[in-house]
Amino acid sequence: MRRRNFIQGIVGLVTAWPLATSAQQGMRRVGVVLGFEQGDQEGQIRLAAFVETLVWLGWTDGRNVHLEVRWAGGNIARYKAIAQEVTATSPDVVAAMTNPFVAQLEPLTKTIPIVFVQVSDSVGAGFVSNITRPGGNITGFENFQPEIGGKWLGLLREAAPAVTRVGILLDPENTSLAALRK
Repeated sequence: MRRRNFIQGIVGLVTAWPLATSAQQGMRRVGVVLGFEQGDQEGQIRLAAFVETLVWLGWTDGRNVHLEVRWAGGNIARYKAIAQEVTATSPDVVAAMTNPFVAQLEPLTKTIPIVFVQVSDSVGAGFVSNITRPGGNITGFENFQPEIGGKWLGLLREAAPAVTRVGILLDPENTSLAALRK
């Protein structure tokens, strides 16, 4: 799936979410949390695609929506502080990227909608009870299902049949990746 289509789907979900009326008439507030450095080219491309799609859908930053963008700079230790900052501003919705950010946001609010992207195994991580009917205030798009790990291994066997051992490097703090070891 192309990145732009993926981001458009997320923006569509964010804008379709029923938002409470903000203090400013007609102004919606969207918290956006990114794990990139603010100057990181990939992060800027993703944010630009998000903003571009919002405009396409009729939402313009500063006119009818206010984006509260936070950058973690790849520093996982900052995720908790950023999650607290964003939820303290009481946005109408938070767009969060990756399991570690959602894990930090989840205990902070049960009322602010959290829309995630690039999350794996949201059910196993405890963010939602069911991916098709998530319930609660958290929903979004998973980047893969854990069952895909077996498929990846099968493709590796086809591409390199002589390989007899495979190693996997995983972040032990990211519980969503544990299913890949099975």
